[in-house]
Amino acid sequence: MPLDNTAPNPANLVITAGRVVDPITGSDAQGWVSVIDGLISAVGGAAEPVPESRQRLDYPDGILLPGLVDLHAHPGLGDGRYGIDPDVHMLARGSTTVLSQGDAGARNWERYKEEVMGTRKTRIRMALHLGRNGEINPEGPFTEMEFADVGECVAAIEGDDSGAIWGITVNTSPMTCGPSDPREILRRALEAAEATGMPLLFGPRRAPGWALEDQLPLLRAGDVFTYCSDPRETSLVRDGRVRDCAREARERGIIYDLGHGTTSINFPAIEAMVAEDFLPDTVSSDVYSAHLGLEPRHDLPLVMSKVRAAGMKEEDVWPRVTIRPAEILGLEHEIGTLTSGNCADISVLRWDERPHVHTDFEGNDRSGGIYRPIATVRAGEMFEPVD
Repeated sequence: MPLDNTAPNPANLVITAGRVVDPITGSDAQGWVSVIDGLISAVGGAAEPVPESRQRLDYPDGILLPGLVDLHAHPGLGDGRYGIDPDVHMLARGSTTVLSQGDAGARNWERYKEEVMGTRKTRIRMALHLGRNGEINPEGPFTEMEFADVGECVAAIEGDDSGAIWGITVNTSPMTCGPSDPREILRRALEAAEATGMPLLFGPRRAPGWALEDQLPLLRAGDVFTYCSDPRETSLVRDGRVRDCAREARERGIIYDLGHGTTSINFPAIEAMVAEDFLPDTVSSDVYSAHLGLEPRHDLPLVMSKVRAAGMKEEDVWPRVTIRPAEILGLEHEIGTLTSGNCADISVLRWDERPHVHTDFEGNDRSGGIYRPIATVRAGEMFEPVD
């Protein structure tokens, strides 16, 4: 709650909203947040006086949250299969922090840091691709087994002092592996992860021939399994029930990420997970180039709307797009909460309750409202949605 509202210097910015939500405290009420020098300086309720400020923004029908954290997305500048401008398609749409799923590998990591991270305001962390060229090759990163180069991956991580590499990513789908053996690809990814002490962001083999029961035991505590509602062979749900192997893996410390993408959202699976209180640990967009031009715009608020339409409670959605992914990234003391002294990363959404038909990969429809981004603040700087 408020620090010292009698301070002589006015805040740089004060935002008021009809709802100010902090997933850590569970608070959800009318209030305000003030910002000084890129940091949250105070948070107050409706009964407390709003501090003086150089700029004030009022959103009486807005929902003010800590800046959204998207644990699976594709920030880039168009030189890969998936990458899109993060400031336009993520930051301006509410996501202040994103984890790249392998948009760079060992051989283009330095260029990615300079050209993407060095020129954009979005906070980006990297799950470095085991494929040495990342997602540059339009035919996939593992068309040749030699591209899965453990030595180059380890050297790139050990030689990097930016702190921007969170872990390693590997996707064993047919589209990614091509003719290469997915088991050997994963073995090499685990070898690199063990050598560097890094977690994996793992995309499973969503095809016949390699059962989920055989893939999950290979993962380690702290590894992230993405596409967890995918309706194909590696769905965590079978015959309307959460599978035993999925429960056993969570007990061992495996983290489940939604990873919407274009093919990996399934309403019946999410509904079964909700019914058994086996929710994804994080809700992410996997937004990439194939989403450009879609209506409604594909962004993290839209994915939040979809999981709510599938039965997740609003209060369960909030932490899965803020503090929980922040913790996984090791940034919980900097972002993910509305705490005085934290970075002033703030997202303001509006709940559009007019019924909208949401659709999943298999064509299942669910009706519900949509969270629409109104404004985003990143380190005290204001951004508005780009149409």
